[in-house]
Amino acid sequence: MSSPAADTDEARIKRFLAIASHDLQSPLRHIAMYAEILLDDLDGTLGDEHLQHLKTIRAKAQAAQELTKALVGFAAGAPKLSMSAVDVGVMISDIWTESLGEIDAPDARIEIADLPAVTTDAGVLRQALRNIVANALVHRAAAAPVVTIAADAHASGWTLYISDNGPGIEADVHESIFQPFWSLPREGAEKRIGLGLAAARDLVAALGGSLRLDHSNGSGSRFAIQLPFR
Repeated sequence: MSSPAADTDEARIKRFLAIASHDLQSPLRHIAMYAEILLDDLDGTLGDEHLQHLKTIRAKAQAAQELTKALVGFAAGAPKLSMSAVDVGVMISDIWTESLGEIDAPDARIEIADLPAVTTDAGVLRQALRNIVANALVHRAAAAPVVTIAADAHASGWTLYISDNGPGIEADVHESIFQPFWSLPREGAEKRIGLGLAAARDLVAALGGSLRLDHSNGSGSRFAIQLPFR
C-alpha cells in the first residue's frame, strides 16, 4: 500500500507532466511548422547537409509532439497510445547518440545485442529508455561508462535488459530509486531532481509493461523492462 507521501508525490509528478506537456505543444507545433516552411521555400537551394539538418529538426519536433500528447493523457490517467512496429535496436542507437550529445560522458560506449521489433507506442517507449540510459551515463563509476542492451522473449512478451558498469545501488534503496523526487545520495555528487526512473516506470506501465531493477552490485546494475506481445 502506498503512503500518503507517495500519493502526494504521484499527484505532483502527474500535475507537472500535465502542465509541462500542455505548454510544450504549441512551441513544438511551431518548430515543426517552420521547419516544413523552410524545407518548401528552400527546396533545391540547400546542400545535402543543411537539408538533412532541417529534416531532423522537423522529425524531432514531430516526435516530441506525439510524446507530449501521450504524456497529457498519461497525467490524466487515461493515456492515448499510438501503436506501431518499433525497431528497438534502431531506437536505442538514436537515443545513445542524442544522450552523448547532452551528457558529458567521455569514452562511453554501448553494446547492443540483437533486439526485437515490438508493437508499442514509440514516443512513450523512447522516453522510458532514454531516461534509463541517461541514468547509466550520469550515475557512473570511475571507469568509462559501458551500457549493454539485450532482450529475450518469454511466454507473454519481451524483456529488455539495460545493464551498466556503474557503482551499483545498495539493496535497501532498490525501490526508493523509483520514487518521484528521490535521488541516490552520493558523497560529493550533485543533487538531482529524481524524476527519470520514476517517470520511466510509469511510462512503461502505461504501455502495459513493467520496469524493475533486476540486480545491482559493485560491478553495475541491470534494469529490466517487460513489454507484452501485441
